[in-house]
Amino acid sequence: MGRPASAVTGSRLDVARIREDFPILDQTVDGRPLVYLDSAASSQKPLQVIDAIRTYYLRDHANVHRGVHELARRATEAYEDSRARVARWVNAADAHEIVWTRGTSEALNLVAFSIGQARVGHGDEIIVSAMEHHSNLVPWQLLAERNGAKLRFVELTDAGRLDLDQLRDMLGARTRVVALPHVSNALGTINPVREIGRLVRGRSDAVLVLDGAQGAPHLAVDVQSLGCDFYAFSGHKMCGPTGMGALWGNRQLLEEMPPYQGGGEMIEHVYRDHSTWAEVPHKFEAGTPNIAGAVGMAAAADYLDGVDRAAIHEHEKSLTRRAISLLADVEGLRIFGPGALEERAGVVPFVIDGTSAQDVATILDAQGIAVRAGHHCAQLVVDRFQVSATTRASFYLYNTVEEVEQLAEGVRTARNVLLG
Repeated sequence: MGRPASAVTGSRLDVARIREDFPILDQTVDGRPLVYLDSAASSQKPLQVIDAIRTYYLRDHANVHRGVHELARRATEAYEDSRARVARWVNAADAHEIVWTRGTSEALNLVAFSIGQARVGHGDEIIVSAMEHHSNLVPWQLLAERNGAKLRFVELTDAGRLDLDQLRDMLGARTRVVALPHVSNALGTINPVREIGRLVRGRSDAVLVLDGAQGAPHLAVDVQSLGCDFYAFSGHKMCGPTGMGALWGNRQLLEEMPPYQGGGEMIEHVYRDHSTWAEVPHKFEAGTPNIAGAVGMAAAADYLDGVDRAAIHEHEKSLTRRAISLLADVEGLRIFGPGALEERAGVVPFVIDGTSAQDVATILDAQGIAVRAGHHCAQLVVDRFQVSATTRASFYLYNTVEEVEQLAEGVRTARNVLLG
């Protein structure tokens, strides 16, 4: 399912070749060529992923694990083989450390519910940050309210980085969970998660949970070296299908945690007054799973590996460098996030003073340029920088320098229309 070597020349992506795999990009919007710069919200899907899902439904579909007939055998094989491929993709030690979920949000809710029930009590502390997507904040708020725990926040510096000195001071004997993003969806900040892992290990017995929704699609992820206990990520942001995601978890902790949901598939035996649970990871996968989604997510992982994730990251850095350079020349425009390209992913959030982020995005849309405007489900971030919303352009392997230049020209047009 991976891309042929011709997709990379030296360390450079052959973007024209890659775009052939994404036919959705070859269309117009209001008579203008589509410029899709909203991959942080959801990436587009290559033909290889679409074909893998189509083939599964055309040839192999049945329910998994219980049936003895040929289609059930094929479906089960495809489902579990996909788990093994995604496990290798994040360098998990064991395929059974991968729990299938509906996405990053469900994976984080699973951890918050189950680890909270197992390890977090009244007066214990949960550390999150002012950088969080709501999916890595609200579940911990609910846990704190439910168990009487205390939620503490690592603040952001003016450059959009986590204040690690503050984190160091917060960690202590009552710290049970530290939950942080690998990459900020609202700022593009790549957090130094290995350093954070060493810090957490050195000063507490807390579990470290990473929201990898923006990390997994853009960086080579090795869960064995990151120093975390859980890593959550989504299929739809990494060229895979919607409604599909995964949680990597420390096997010992997964064994310790109670089930997140009850139903079929996750049980070993049901009695009248109690039940016993299936082995990890199946005790967390109640009900008929998204089999086709697992097949599609594994195909996406294969595709990105076939292109070369290091080359993808370098390509995104070059696009980000060009975007920041061009947008910095627009009068009244402010860009948020770290200045050093080594510390940011392909996300460029900005505001034009005196305008609405939504109005800027609407004018860009009229030029065929798709960006996102709002708080990006990270309201604490825009509050920290005292704006109500930002316009966010985000890049991926299929974007071109020419599209970045169209973005900059479109932003200039938007400013002129809105401010004269």
